[in-house]
Amino acid sequence: MRIRRAEQKDLPELLAIYNFEVVNGVATLDLTPRTPDEWQGWFDRHNVENHPLLAAEIDGCVAGYACLSSYREKEAFRSTVELSIYVDPAFRRRGVAGALMAKILEEAKQDERTHTVVSVITAGNEASRRLHEKFGFEFCGTIREVGVKHGEYRDIENYRLGV
Repeated sequence: MRIRRAEQKDLPELLAIYNFEVVNGVATLDLTPRTPDEWQGWFDRHNVENHPLLAAEIDGCVAGYACLSSYREKEAFRSTVELSIYVDPAFRRRGVAGALMAKILEEAKQDERTHTVVSVITAGNEASRRLHEKFGFEFCGTIREVGVKHGEYRDIENYRLGV
């Protein structure tokens, strides 16, 4: 497995990984698959400032990605970033998420512009919860019934890590 900066050529695979979760999972509470144009805008907001976007590559395929994005648009939040990690279903249970987490946190710790990493996990995602706890994230609370997906109200769990 090779962890590297995501490149423009990765965009279709990154989009497919994300849209799989939109349609089939609850890792994101997005309800409508993203279009290539929307995903281009998302891509363009990464690998700038303190917002890296990394891809895990296995046998020439993008197996997953991790990114640090703006937490909130207000200027006071610039040193706080929101973490996202998504893994292609074909590559799960192969250490991809852990490798991505280790590398993205290493980048956050080396960037003096980043002070806090926040992660918002849909309640019930035990694999994600365990991964965050393994890397030292602190549980900061649950917000109940904030979104509806697949016909059910969903809670979110907030985690933070000071870097």
